[in-house]
Amino acid sequence: MQAEGPRCHVIGAGLAGLSAAVRLAEAGRKVSIYEGAAQAGGRCRSYFVARLDRTIDNGNHLVLSGNHSALAYLETIGARDALTGDPDPEFPFVDLATRERWAVRPNTGLLPWWVLKPDRRIPGTTLSDYLGGAALALAGPQRSVADIVPSRGVMADRFWEPFTLAVMNAPPEQASARLLWTVIRETFLKGGARCVPQFTRSGLGPAFVGPAVSYVCERAGEIRFGQRLLGFDVAGGAIATLRFREAEVSVAEEETVVLAVSPAQLRALLPDLDSPEPAGVIVNAHFGVDQAVLPDRTPPFLGVLNASTQWIFWRDDVISITISAAGALGLDRDGEETMLPALWSEIRQALDLAPDCTYRAGRIVKEKRATFDQSPAAIVRRPATRTPVANLMLAGDVVDTGLPATIEGAIRSGEMAADAALARA
Repeated sequence: MQAEGPRCHVIGAGLAGLSAAVRLAEAGRKVSIYEGAAQAGGRCRSYFVARLDRTIDNGNHLVLSGNHSALAYLETIGARDALTGDPDPEFPFVDLATRERWAVRPNTGLLPWWVLKPDRRIPGTTLSDYLGGAALALAGPQRSVADIVPSRGVMADRFWEPFTLAVMNAPPEQASARLLWTVIRETFLKGGARCVPQFTRSGLGPAFVGPAVSYVCERAGEIRFGQRLLGFDVAGGAIATLRFREAEVSVAEEETVVLAVSPAQLRALLPDLDSPEPAGVIVNAHFGVDQAVLPDRTPPFLGVLNASTQWIFWRDDVISITISAAGALGLDRDGEETMLPALWSEIRQALDLAPDCTYRAGRIVKEKRATFDQSPAAIVRRPATRTPVANLMLAGDVVDTGLPATIEGAIRSGEMAADAALARA
């Protein structure tokens, strides 16, 4: 395909940068992507771990059927079938303190009659518990989730806290109520058909990253690895030069730059920009096991309460767990020699494995800057897509998309940056 029009320079090949590049390439624009690392994907990637002798994802990410930007992105790059999931929504849980097991099963229609059914809702809750969440819709920008919904009781313990931790990577006391409401509005509020869990068949890289790079390059685009942006020169109110470690790239007046980097890099490149700081440690643990011990049931994940482990996922012969807001909860300080056996003990109980069942190898991965600060005080400082520099657009989940730091938020930020670049042209 012959690309036309002024070139767009995309800095960063995480999901935000790839999303922008894909949208620009789809519109027939010439695209150059510059990535500081040796591979694309950013915080959403797959890589080989010799200890496990397997390719794993750097974190466990869940996509819902209501994440329309993520699904449209996969459709465009020809990877929609890389996701799989049951046709009906189901969220299974176990409480390790009480040994109770249940599944939240919203009905697929718009009318949420499932909250009237004891076998579909959270044990110990009533209809009024769910109606209370509607107050989030009126939350002001300075209100936390804990300011709006109950902080104690069954609903708090079994829904609001695990849901907030999973979506916001922060406890309810620190997480913005407004951001959480946006997620509810785009998924659960539109009925169960919009909150069906979707899983990658072979990992994040084969689904979200590899096909996107191929899509751009097949349309006369290019990607350059090992190109970390050190700064840029502005002339006449627009970027004229991009300064990388190894070279400089001239930017014509009619060309556009999309800056899609991490919150920490953004603050370094634009020190005068008042943006949220990086925050929120996520701990993931991966265990190689005998495939015969894996649960023969779907969906292939389980929420865990009253444990360090919050979510368990399994695929092929690897069991993975996630601990969001690990720093705030004090669960990020121990080393592998302490954490692996303790977490495995919780997995064994949660999945009801035999007492002597063990793993062949384990790996702890700590994402120390997994998200930006998503507190009420910080989100009001999220930057806009457009900047005072005429040809500079911002992308990345820290940009004000109205969504938290999720796959959906990153992809949508790229769409917004690409649309702004196309509008300028």
